[in-house]
Amino acid sequence: MAKSAALEKFESIFPTLVEDVLAHSKSYGLPQQALDWFKNNLNANAIGGKCNRGMSVPDSVSLMTGKELNEEEYFKAATLGWLTELLQAYFLVSDDIMDSSITRRGVPCWYRQPEVGMIAINDAFMLESAIYILLKKYFRSHKSYVDLMELFHEVTFQTELGQTCDLLTAPETKVDLDNFSMEKYTFIVIYKTAYYSFYLPVALALHQLGIATEKNLKQAEAILIPLGTYFQIQDDYLDNFGDPEHIGKIGTDILDNKCSWLVNKALLIATPEQRKVLDENYGRKNKDNEAVVKKLYNELGLEKLYQEYEESEVGKIRKLIDETDESDGLKKSVFESFLGKIYKRTK
Repeated sequence: MAKSAALEKFESIFPTLVEDVLAHSKSYGLPQQALDWFKNNLNANAIGGKCNRGMSVPDSVSLMTGKELNEEEYFKAATLGWLTELLQAYFLVSDDIMDSSITRRGVPCWYRQPEVGMIAINDAFMLESAIYILLKKYFRSHKSYVDLMELFHEVTFQTELGQTCDLLTAPETKVDLDNFSMEKYTFIVIYKTAYYSFYLPVALALHQLGIATEKNLKQAEAILIPLGTYFQIQDDYLDNFGDPEHIGKIGTDILDNKCSWLVNKALLIATPEQRKVLDENYGRKNKDNEAVVKKLYNELGLEKLYQEYEESEVGKIRKLIDETDESDGLKKSVFESFLGKIYKRTK
């Protein structure tokens, strides 16, 4: 199925889920004004992204069963997928406030929308609550209901740990490169990105199919965490070395004092003189300072170092995929699908 058709099919499920959440809210006698607000919150913040996380759930279920899903199977898998998108929406609404971001998906961030402001904090909480309303409605009788609930709680906490480390390591208002390290970077990436973007969709698919054995979950984790880490390092690389016209955005990691793979790699190999250049120019809200850092990245050969990292890491990931034990129903094709989407991507 073409990607646009797959997204259209996935998005067609969401209005039903919105009505389910609103019906639950109505049961408390919530006034119409607040119901309308909640509906707008759900649609504005969950719709409009690429939905890669969400669509990975039905995709993974289909790959593991080796067949196209019927209507009921697809609805259940897509519902779990939408719960990951609601989790993403909850994180993004919150992150945009913490980062004082201006736009999200080409429009003003939710907290910057007319009449929203700091109501967005409560709106983020409500997006998270919607996950558990829908989980209860559609999976309360599923034998993995408690496991599903615990999985969402655990992955949410893991992501919040990653965000805590990120905010403390690289505040936009205070540049201190002594606070950076590759160890901190790795922790941030694993817990802020890899678990909820890569591991969560596959773990959900395993639970839906009733094959979330300890062995399968451990195998999935052992492959998907390195995959998610590779994806984020690739993202950091593209922020500086990618073509903005092709990517669709202009990179801002240097300006925003991000604890990225590139700056951490630079800190490891820079001479004292080059380190001084980084200290004086990184994280400054100035294009001239940014240009100095970009020039230094070129002098340090970071593009070549990334390409060497990519080939080495992808080789390790492919080996892990090849060694996957499929006897409990987990399929190598799930991981090959993830890797195929990101290897050598340019946006």
